[in-house]
Amino acid sequence: MSARYFLDTNIFAYAAHPARSSKTAVALKLIEGGLESGNGIVSYQVVQEFFNLAFRKFPKPMSAFDAEEFLDTALRPLLAVHSSPALYVSALQIYRHHHFSWYDSLIVAAAQQAECSILYTEDMQHGRRIDDLTIENPFL
Repeated sequence: MSARYFLDTNIFAYAAHPARSSKTAVALKLIEGGLESGNGIVSYQVVQEFFNLAFRKFPKPMSAFDAEEFLDTALRPLLAVHSSPALYVSALQIYRHHHFSWYDSLIVAAAQQAECSILYTEDMQHGRRIDDLTIENPFL
C-alpha cells in the first residue's frame, strides 16, 4: 500500500483484544503495514477511544504497563492528527453534510486532514466516498 490510510479504533481493538478472532490477523496486518510503510495514520481520538475500550471493555482489562507498551509500539508512531479548531470546523461540516455521528465526523475529518485516501473501519458504510476519501471495511 503506497497511499496514506487512516485506522479507526476498532482495528486496534481487534489487534489487542485478549480474545483473538478471525479479525485479529487482518487488524495486525493493517497496523504492521502502516508502521513499516509510514502510511498508517491515527488521530488523538483513536488513542483515547482505544484506551477506553482496553481499560473498560476488554474481558481482562489492559494493564497500565501493557497500555504504555502498546502506545509506544503501535499508536504513537502512527499518531499524526491532533485536536484543533480547524479539525472541529471540518468535522462540523461533515456532520452537517453527510449525517455521520459527531465522533465518526471527527474520524473522517482527521483522515481528510492527514490526506488519507482510505479510512479503514467497520463502523461506517463500506465503499462510501467523501471527496478523495474512501471508507473500507477490511473485515468483509
